[in-house]
Amino acid sequence: MTISRRREAIQLVAAGLLLLALPATSRAQQLPPVAEKLAKTYGIESFGQVEAIRYTFNAKFPGVDLSRSWIWEPKTDQVTYEARDKSGQPVKVTYKRSQLGDQAANVQGEIEPGFVNDQYWLFLHFHVVWDAGAVVEDAGTRKLPLGNGSAETIVVKYPPEGGSSPGDTWELYVGPDEQVHEMVFRRGGPKKPGTVIVTWADYKKAGPLLFSLDHRGTADGQPLRVSFSNVAVRLAGSSTWIDAQ
Repeated sequence: MTISRRREAIQLVAAGLLLLALPATSRAQQLPPVAEKLAKTYGIESFGQVEAIRYTFNAKFPGVDLSRSWIWEPKTDQVTYEARDKSGQPVKVTYKRSQLGDQAANVQGEIEPGFVNDQYWLFLHFHVVWDAGAVVEDAGTRKLPLGNGSAETIVVKYPPEGGSSPGDTWELYVGPDEQVHEMVFRRGGPKKPGTVIVTWADYKKAGPLLFSLDHRGTADGQPLRVSFSNVAVRLAGSSTWIDAQ
């Protein structure tokens, strides 16, 4: 595979699912109860206790085997990134997202978009609450797109203009345990992938937060797997990492 084709394939996973911003301070819409319950199930009420989150994002797609590690400190919005560049050399960068304009071009154009993407996969259930521009709907009970049976469905739709993913829609299929079991992403524009359908599995808890660490399914009909490893949280006032288990 040529470098240009490999870059295009990576973008299907690494940049193709970018959405809007990180935590918003307020939202005009009253959230449906099922969305509030979902966020509480994953520990949003205790998120203020978290000083830092550590995780490695792994993505496998035809022609792509991607892995990159992050430490995110929500209170200061500082990010530490570790991975290998296109030549295989290790890269480590620490930056504050509020000072992104002062960073090198690769941080602005590659690393920060990668962070937004990977963080969104890990915390989609919180973005339902955080992203004030999104319209959140309780769509009732729908048939699961991959498995047997049905589940209560939360539909999250982003505005047709502005942000990184105008018009994109997410469908979260929530079981009686108030956890996401499956997810569908539908793109609002012409970029690819247009449709992603994956399971949410391998649930583990790190401190007060619950995570789904394994997502398997398809992107425009091609096999896709997104998983997380080395997940841990550090609580305020502590220097100890609590591993997901």
